[in-house]
Amino acid sequence: MNYSIEIQNLKCGGCANSIKKGISKLTEVSSVDVDVENALVKIEAAENLEDSLKTELARLGYPAVGENNPLGSKAKSFVSCAVGRMSN
Repeated sequence: MNYSIEIQNLKCGGCANSIKKGISKLTEVSSVDVDVENALVKIEAAENLEDSLKTELARLGYPAVGENNPLGSKAKSFVSCAVGRMSN
């Protein structure tokens, strides 16, 4: 199945790296692509994982557009961004 999930708090390539690494850990995921300019995550997975993917994105600090985006999520995205920049 293919998913395109528009997310919040995406700022740069560091964020994209953290998202790719975090989502790729899900065993059912075969590919992850992050479009920074459009704040869009494209994911290919073997089965219906939409809820799991959105949960994992929110855990990383990047909730889907339309979902709650509290200060805690914004702080998590800042940390994820910094970690993603260091892992380049």
